[in-house]
Amino acid sequence: MSALHSHAPAHSLEVTKRTVEKAFNGRKFGEIFEEFDEMPLGVGAIAQVYKAKLKPELATLEDNIEESPPNLRQRIRKNVDVTLKDTPHRVPSKHVAIKVLHPNVERVVRRDLRIMGFFAAIINAIPTMEWLSFPDEVTQFGEMMRLQLDLRIEAANLTLFRQNFKDRATAWFPYPYTEYSTRNVLIEEFAQGIPLEDFLQNGGGPFQEDIANEGLNAFLTMLLIDNFIHADLHPGNIMVRFYKPQKLDVSIFAKKENRTTGPDDSPDVTEEVLRRLRPCKKDPEQWRQRLDEIEHEGYRPQIIFIDTGLVTELNPTNRANFLDLFKSIAEFDGYKAGHLMVERCRQPDAVIDSEVFALRMQHLVLGVKSRTFALGNIKIGDILNEVLSMVRTHHVRLEGDFVNVVLSILLLEGIGRALNPNLDLFSG
Repeated sequence: MSALHSHAPAHSLEVTKRTVEKAFNGRKFGEIFEEFDEMPLGVGAIAQVYKAKLKPELATLEDNIEESPPNLRQRIRKNVDVTLKDTPHRVPSKHVAIKVLHPNVERVVRRDLRIMGFFAAIINAIPTMEWLSFPDEVTQFGEMMRLQLDLRIEAANLTLFRQNFKDRATAWFPYPYTEYSTRNVLIEEFAQGIPLEDFLQNGGGPFQEDIANEGLNAFLTMLLIDNFIHADLHPGNIMVRFYKPQKLDVSIFAKKENRTTGPDDSPDVTEEVLRRLRPCKKDPEQWRQRLDEIEHEGYRPQIIFIDTGLVTELNPTNRANFLDLFKSIAEFDGYKAGHLMVERCRQPDAVIDSEVFALRMQHLVLGVKSRTFALGNIKIGDILNEVLSMVRTHHVRLEGDFVNVVLSILLLEGIGRALNPNLDLFSG
């Protein structure tokens, strides 16, 4: 299924041009871009993406507006005509990624949701199946799909992610040109990076552990601190950029010592690194040798997250429940975790043999305690699959946003296992 990450059927260039011209208030296509690559960078089920370079007079920044990003996201969801602007740490590149919705995609999504709703209702009518409440799940899935059909929401998500990570070095998000973004078009800074897929195929060399740790750190920060989680973390949406820390002499302020700059105030040298790595993509040994050279020269990696149309936010009740559950599993108290899942599920009265479920959770957790949660020792995916099997057997109905978080962890595990098998999800 990985081919569908960026290689779905594309719509025509003419459709793209008409849609972009409309977003720029009728300005002619040739008056918008200095350069435009007519071959899409990627094509998904909802939209496709191009690379271009804005005209200088359009690549300008506007001041922040008073209102905070979360309020704007809520207003966009209610179809209020607003824009969201943000001032980045640095001047963004004039090279942009242009995301354009497929024509009639909203009609297609509505049709598919009606089909799913029809079959969900049939299954729900079967005795003993109503506890699964498939119609509710289709409704929640439909809400997630509809959010992706308004690209202003993705621009708002980018702005909030940038705000959350403005003082963190673990991850970077492109700057959205929201003054040019509409429901059908998103203009954002081009994320100049090396696809994570290249590192998964050829290895990360000396950067392998750093990339895995930074990715995990960023994800857990979204999950445990921000409660604003990128919910589509497949390798196609993760890239790696490079910067070169500069030595700064701060001896006049403190002891005689040097410190190095971070990614925000260091040169972005990803393109230079890309030129050296591109010829080696089909030769893993040469790829790793080149990475060794780059590491020896002082280059450092940073994670880039793109395609932020899908996010997960737990409401206060579900967040408290999730953190309690996360803590009990981290402390290897499977019995308590099992009872928490039963007590706080949607339909506690429908649960079959709650005590047996809690004991099975305890058995599962104790089974992995001696091996720790290092990805080289256990497969988190296998554990979660076993938990989901137990949930089905005992009719423990989980909240939909819980399931979204679990899916994000499953995607992350596959990436982390390939990069650093010794990574421990619960260390510290």
